[in-house]
Amino acid sequence: MRQIANKWAKFEVLNRHSDMAVHIPDTRFYSIASMRRVLQKYGFVVVKPLRGTGGNGVIKIEQLGVNRYRYHYKRERTVVPSFKQLLRSIDRIRNGRQYLIQRGVNLVTIAGRPVDYRVKMVKSGSTWQLRAFVARVARSGQFVTNLCRGGSMRQGYAALRNSFPKNQAKDKKKTMLRIARTGTFLLEKRYPGIGSLGFDIGVDRDGKIWIFEVNTKPH
Repeated sequence: MRQIANKWAKFEVLNRHSDMAVHIPDTRFYSIASMRRVLQKYGFVVVKPLRGTGGNGVIKIEQLGVNRYRYHYKRERTVVPSFKQLLRSIDRIRNGRQYLIQRGVNLVTIAGRPVDYRVKMVKSGSTWQLRAFVARVARSGQFVTNLCRGGSMRQGYAALRNSFPKNQAKDKKKTMLRIARTGTFLLEKRYPGIGSLGFDIGVDRDGKIWIFEVNTKPH
């Protein structure tokens, strides 16, 4: 079964489709210049390895003022007094690895903890089937929702109902499943041989749906 580790390669495929592109947060290759631009534009970004799963190496960064930044890595939150010091801290965590910068999204929460959704598609014979639609709630003190990072799993629609009225919850589930099916069609067309896909999808506090990444080896 084919696997595509490069997150950027998968985003490129989805970004070419207008219905998918509107759900993808502004995502760029990590560099000093792009870091400065995206932070200035959004005030909140997430930097993540170009290759990697399980929330490993993911950092949340917020601009608190003209020269104050806070980064959240694992369970630690650290405030630094300059952009230069922020870069040094990121470089220690990156350790030479290629990274992406993604616009931060303020997710809806359950009991004050961020929640996102995993839609898993699996190919059986010649057809793709929906294998799972679940919510993942971050562990207290964490911003990543990955189960291997202490996140907990809930039934997807029940979690949506926790945040939205019945009709809105139904619509959001329908949109997420449509995103997964369209994304599966596009990615298989570009990368024949893939057999399973896990779409990591979030809903922000305004109700907008975002695609954070797609895994070809979903747990």
